[in-house]
Amino acid sequence: MRTGRSYLLDLSPEQEEMCEEFGSICRSVWNTALEQRREYRRRGAWMNYAPQCAELADAKREHPWLKAAPSHALQQTLKDLDRACRDHGTFRVRWRSKARWSPSFRFPDAKQISVERLGRKWGRVKLPKLGWVRLRWSRPLGGEIRSATVSQKAGRWYVSFLVDDQAATGAKHAMPGTAVGIDRGVVAATTSDGDFHDRVFITAGEIIRYRRLQQRLARSKRGSANRRKTVAAMGLIVSRVSHRRGDFCAQTAARIAAKNCLVVLEDPRIKNMSASAVGTADAPGLRVAQKRGLNRAILDKGWHRLELALTNAARYTGTVVVKVNPAYTSQQCSACGFVTEDNRESQSVFACKAPGCGHRAHADVNAAINIKNAAGHAVSACGDLAVRRSVKQEPVSRATGRTPS
Repeated sequence: MRTGRSYLLDLSPEQEEMCEEFGSICRSVWNTALEQRREYRRRGAWMNYAPQCAELADAKREHPWLKAAPSHALQQTLKDLDRACRDHGTFRVRWRSKARWSPSFRFPDAKQISVERLGRKWGRVKLPKLGWVRLRWSRPLGGEIRSATVSQKAGRWYVSFLVDDQAATGAKHAMPGTAVGIDRGVVAATTSDGDFHDRVFITAGEIIRYRRLQQRLARSKRGSANRRKTVAAMGLIVSRVSHRRGDFCAQTAARIAAKNCLVVLEDPRIKNMSASAVGTADAPGLRVAQKRGLNRAILDKGWHRLELALTNAARYTGTVVVKVNPAYTSQQCSACGFVTEDNRESQSVFACKAPGCGHRAHADVNAAINIKNAAGHAVSACGDLAVRRSVKQEPVSRATGRTPS
């Protein structure tokens, strides 16, 4: 099974300058190849990886500065562009801006990569044209290297190895018959068992520091050295928050996947849920400040990142991950099935208003139980998961009383 291993690099000034140059050349190749593909599409023709790779060899003879970067890294850039265009469409693939894009490049040939451990805390890796580079030995490789990607984040350089750890998904989960539903909300993950998985990713001191940096950035002159230092300091804080979020998602996903054979997630439209409430001049938005705060809370919890972590952890435990329609799961009573928006008294309190029921629970736990119960009829074409089902029904034959196949 293939997985990733990331390490912090300790580059010399010369090696750091070379990495900057390699990243700039790969960015230029990406943008040029993307423009060529778009121009061909405007004419009604196609341009693919093979002819672009052949033209890259001709471009090296005409532009010697392209020879500074490793050939395999440039070819891999064209491969990545080809895959992006096939997956998303030529005109939806983004340019790599010098100001917004973090330099990165990949070495796909494992034969040109060597890794050695120097001690308890340090190791080194040999990369084409860079030579031996020291790295922080934070964990064993645990497998055979397939490729290596060098990238810059918040002013620091990292190397990520794609390794084959020879692991295989078990034929049977260690705890068969177990299942759990997960509600993703302001609390990062609430399970149907009543467990709340959440943590704060940014400290109070970092919030104050970040606001001060924002004020300094607003007063700085564009293109100045002080502005670059301020942006780098802000990026360092954001990087720490991102690493904490990734660590939280990985640990939470590992615990949930180890204990459950089936994990049921709601399938929310995160892009629509986090859309701005600001309207137009003719139709201004309502409660813009409240919606802005909700959007920040949604994006801060990393819902999609938790989903990716669960999918990755499920490969090792044999857990099945299912996504269901989230419609009315927060308004439906998990005890009797009664649905009304009045059931949700507050953000955390659920009280069923059905006569003779009176079920009370934490609102997120109640929603997680509904999500778990919905796994048997997940997102069918015949309606929602609630009593007030949608009218988008499949046609029924009057003769047989069945839906046509």
